[in-house]
Amino acid sequence: MRFVPTPIVGAYVVEPELIEDERGFFARTYCRDEFLANGLNPDLLQCSISFNKRRGTLRGMHYQKAPYAETKLVRCTQGAIFDVIIDLNRESASYLQWFGIELTAEKRNALYIPPGLLHGFQTLSDDAEILYQISEVYRPEYSAGFRWNDASFGIDWPEPVTVMSQRDKSYPDFID
Repeated sequence: MRFVPTPIVGAYVVEPELIEDERGFFARTYCRDEFLANGLNPDLLQCSISFNKRRGTLRGMHYQKAPYAETKLVRCTQGAIFDVIIDLNRESASYLQWFGIELTAEKRNALYIPPGLLHGFQTLSDDAEILYQISEVYRPEYSAGFRWNDASFGIDWPEPVTVMSQRDKSYPDFID
C-alpha cells in the first residue's frame, strides 16, 4: 500500500499496490503493521456500507464527538464518489481547510480520516456503494454535523445535489 499525505494534517489517501498476472491482480487494502509503521490508527473495530441509488446524493458533513471521535478508512466499492473532509482540530495547521478526492471502485483508492474531521461525500454515479472501516462503535448520541454548503468551508461540490436526508439538511452553520 502507498500512503499519500493530503493537505489535511493526519489524513492520507491509501492506494493499493497491485500484483498483476494473467488471472487479474491481488492487492492488500489493509494491514495493521503497515498502518502502525505509518503512524496511523490500526484499530478499525466496525465496518459499515452505504448504498446510494442516485448520482448527486450528498451525505454529510458528519463527525463523532469526543470521547468517541472516529478514525475512518473510506473506500468506494461500486461506482464513484467525491469524498470530502474538513479539519476541525483547532491546534492543527490545516484547521478549517477542506480536501476532496474522487474515490472509485475502479481506482480502488481509500481515504484515511483521523479523529476531529468532518466527513461527507457526493455520489458521482448511480448505485454507488461505500465501505467504511471505523475505529469506534457508532454511538448516535455523539453524532453531530454542520451544513454541507456552509460558506465557512466553501466546499466546491462537483454536482448539483439530487438527494439528501432531512437530518443532513438541518445541520447548523459552523461557528468558530
